[in-house]
Amino acid sequence: MKMTKSRFRVLSVVFCVCLMGHAQPPNSSYISVAAACSELPTHAQLQSALASARAQANGGFNLDMWGTIVNRDGVVCAVAFTGVNRGSQWPGSRAISAQKANTANAFSLPQLALSTANLYSAVQPGGSLFGLQASNPVDTFVAYGGDPNSYGQVNDPMVGGRIGGVNVFGGGLALYNAKGQLLGAVGVSGDSSCADHNIAWRTRHTLKLDYVPAGVSGDSTRPDNIVYDITSPTGFMIGVSAKGWGHPACSPLATTIAGELPVIP
Repeated sequence: MKMTKSRFRVLSVVFCVCLMGHAQPPNSSYISVAAACSELPTHAQLQSALASARAQANGGFNLDMWGTIVNRDGVVCAVAFTGVNRGSQWPGSRAISAQKANTANAFSLPQLALSTANLYSAVQPGGSLFGLQASNPVDTFVAYGGDPNSYGQVNDPMVGGRIGGVNVFGGGLALYNAKGQLLGAVGVSGDSSCADHNIAWRTRHTLKLDYVPAGVSGDSTRPDNIVYDITSPTGFMIGVSAKGWGHPACSPLATTIAGELPVIP
């Protein structure tokens, strides 16, 4: 049967509409945060704690920050920044902060916390978790959709969506309440990875969600702290972590600060 030009055009339009419909997730992929995030800090609380942490010496470049909180299901509950507007901190760090939050939540358990800093060495070639960084890809619609004017505000387009993503350097920490319940995680980004970790740690401490049960740092008072034990043995192309959970050093000051961060309750 011959297809007329008009019929071809109609079918083409329908096909394009269908493709467009499948290019973006339906609205049902977003959920109401009222119940999902009821036990986690609000946007205002995150912004205040993040600003307080950023204002302290952190061993980095003294840059402004992005911060994101996700719940235990990986749903974004709040996104905030510390600068005067969304351009005062690296734009790319908004999505990275969400990745870090997702990672710390996704790979922590009620009985064992792993910070994103703890994962650096484990995902290197030959590491016990090599390839992890390629799993759980970011949902780009959630990460980059919506009106940029709302980025970092109460109505940030990421809020209510599952961001996904894996990030394996400092800045992501699991959140535990006083009952020891794992509620989700916080991720921060905008400075050196070591400074990000220090800022995330102080942010979590201010929010009183640092009742961490155990970790891999070797320090029971800071169980999921960043570990600086990477050396460069002769014959190895990359540094080797003695414990397998090490992170590269960024600056002597950042290393010193990490060892003096508030201990867990």
